[in-house]
Amino acid sequence: MTLLLCFFVLLLSMAEIDALKYKVVVRSMENAFGVKKETPDQIIKATSIIKQTFSPAPTDTPSPLSKIFQESVNDEHAIKIHDANLYQRAKLNNLMATLQKKFVKAITAGQLSLETIEDRVIIRINENASFPSGQATLKQGILPVLAHISDVLTELNTTFVVAGHTDNVPLSNLNYRSNWELSAARATSVVHALLRNSELTPEQFRVEAYADTRPIRSNLTSQGRAMNRRVEIGIITP
Repeated sequence: MTLLLCFFVLLLSMAEIDALKYKVVVRSMENAFGVKKETPDQIIKATSIIKQTFSPAPTDTPSPLSKIFQESVNDEHAIKIHDANLYQRAKLNNLMATLQKKFVKAITAGQLSLETIEDRVIIRINENASFPSGQATLKQGILPVLAHISDVLTELNTTFVVAGHTDNVPLSNLNYRSNWELSAARATSVVHALLRNSELTPEQFRVEAYADTRPIRSNLTSQGRAMNRRVEIGIITP
């Protein structure tokens, strides 16, 4: 009888759960997995120690993983999908403001102008300051400006599109068959000048030629045609 009594006392001691130890174990699991178990109405007995329902929620002392997967979702300052355009515009405006400060002298001298178009900032090099009429050889006076541009481009971890443009007046020389060739040659000349900076690589550049197909002013006036004869360096925002 004594042995049977000890046996049943042992079974009873194994079946009971220490409430304090149970809470410590639960809190440890919360901290480790970032999952908060539903609070039971009463102390769980040995017959139902495993609950079948869980509710994911931030813990009192969240782990790094819970911060990433839970708190970031509730971050009011997180950028939403519908705010992508605003974010892109803010990046362009910030880049534009930076370039305006760096190129203020060249802009004041009429050698350059800046503009934002879609996903890029355009550095526009005017023909009068950079090329002789109908030629693709850079003027000596524009070379220091291009060297300064190349120094600025090295600070930007992105790609650049150099595009040549002309007016609609047919060429009167034998060096180029059409305005297409002239616009391509001028864009290439600018790229070669920029690549004199060893910190820039050819893989960062793309050359495009548009001839007179993308005017920014009317070709009916001499002032408009002068604006259309240009080379543009497009800085694509990542």
